[in-house]
Amino acid sequence: MDAGLEWFKRLTEAPGISGYESRVKNVLKERLSGVADLSYDHIGSVLFRKQGDQPAPRIMLATHMDEIGFLVKHITKEGFLKFTTIGGWWEQVMLGQRVTVLAKNQDIPGVIGSKPPHILSAEERKKVVQKKEMYIDVGAKDEQEVREKMGIKPGDAVVPYSEFAVMANEKMLMAKAWDNRIGCAIMVDVLEQLGKISHPNTVYGAATVQEEVGLRGAKTSAAMVDPDIAFVIDTCVAGDTPGVTDDQASSKLGKGAAVSIYDSSLIPHIPLRDYVIETAESEKIPYQLEFTEGGGTDAGRIHLHSRGVPSLVISIPTRYIHSHNSIIHRDDYEAAVKLLVAVLRKLDETAYHKLLG
Repeated sequence: MDAGLEWFKRLTEAPGISGYESRVKNVLKERLSGVADLSYDHIGSVLFRKQGDQPAPRIMLATHMDEIGFLVKHITKEGFLKFTTIGGWWEQVMLGQRVTVLAKNQDIPGVIGSKPPHILSAEERKKVVQKKEMYIDVGAKDEQEVREKMGIKPGDAVVPYSEFAVMANEKMLMAKAWDNRIGCAIMVDVLEQLGKISHPNTVYGAATVQEEVGLRGAKTSAAMVDPDIAFVIDTCVAGDTPGVTDDQASSKLGKGAAVSIYDSSLIPHIPLRDYVIETAESEKIPYQLEFTEGGGTDAGRIHLHSRGVPSLVISIPTRYIHSHNSIIHRDDYEAAVKLLVAVLRKLDETAYHKLLG
């Protein structure tokens, strides 16, 4: 496994649901130590500043650290954990999946269970099991063992368990939490490359918290940076699986970085969108256009900061987002890095004012 794949493995396997992102943050801080200057907001986001040849424009590369997961809310007397979901979960992908409970002094393996189908009526078997009917089994004999021996308590985070894997087609990579650890990887790679070249601006890599529960870190990070321009790096639904039509999801794995034309939280700044597309075409960097009708990103908060921030979302097409196992294509990652570096190499104050019209 090459160094890039080892990096992906470390990032994706790090646990970090919304509000509990500290382990992911530590991985990023270690990687960017000596590359960028650090600062923080007051709810957990971390900012990496890379000073260029000029102080302005101030450009924000925002990417969220958190993944969806669960939170222990109650321990039954029999030793099972009742939980609430953190972020958007679909019941169809939850049952029978392994999880990790982040207890005080150790990580505890568990599995999501429910009443077995073998003893359900024919009518009951036709229905989707609701989240409220599920529980987490950690192999305990009773509540006392859960609390005293395992150290689990209400309020503990629960993270999907999935090991990073390179698929038979080595460009295809499967892991948990690609949404949005791939964005974190892109941000890191861009900042590292900017350290080797000249760029006429100040770039802030913002690793935000709590995106999956309301874009919260985006708001506080934007207040810290006060950006002139923002690029949000995230994932989007891949439209290349059976049953999905082009008018539902247009991006495909392996076809390049996905430039958003709209989502439920943002209509992108049109001159900025066109500037990025022109850069991709002139540099012969593969790209595609994507739209998201059923979700938004950190850009939804950032573009409304202060007097407004011209913003654009660059996404990586991803299969099976918001499940235990999702798939990306390595070429799309590399295209996104190349595109952002190409844009940042030339986006100076003159270009910025032209974008504003």
